[in-house]
Amino acid sequence: METPNAPNPEAAAPPGTPADVNRRLAALLGQVARGDQAAFAEFYDLTSRRVFGMARRVLIDVELSEDTTQEVFLQVWQNAAKFNPEAGSPLAWLMTIAHRRAVDKVRSSQSSTDREAKYGASSQDIDHDSVSDEVGSRLEAEAVVRCLQTLTDTQQESVRLAYYGGLTYREVAERLNAAVPTIKSRIRDGLIRLKTCLGVS
Repeated sequence: METPNAPNPEAAAPPGTPADVNRRLAALLGQVARGDQAAFAEFYDLTSRRVFGMARRVLIDVELSEDTTQEVFLQVWQNAAKFNPEAGSPLAWLMTIAHRRAVDKVRSSQSSTDREAKYGASSQDIDHDSVSDEVGSRLEAEAVVRCLQTLTDTQQESVRLAYYGGLTYREVAERLNAAVPTIKSRIRDGLIRLKTCLGVS
């Protein structure tokens, strides 16, 4: 199965409420698991922008991010039947795959001084990308879920949209009808609490 050539920067987020989105994406994954290429194309169109955004924040490099996005959707095509709706939402499942693929790319590039410098420069401040690296590479999903429960409701909502949803600060602010500085503060404080709970130094 061939994935589309590149992520579509104009691809919109799935319309409707979060519940509607989850139902639609879950239904598409079910069809993909049965080999439905049209369903796969629709799933890609609805989610590729978020996957590419996640990869870009971790990897910085556009070409590597595009390659990673293609690898993620190839994995979706091959493993759609493994999605378990009782374990989490389709977007959470997809973004976990995307993040782990991106982290694997970083690890494979660690011998390159230039790559290390670019990656290090992108994560000097506490942000959801640096924490995501530690979460994705060192900790089990159960621990993340447990520690997310220690956050306030507003922190949880903001962190989930940024990390699992792959949204920018501005997009999260628009989704929650809040000011960008407020969202940045919620995510920063939430990730500090996550780091403490997860034992990430």
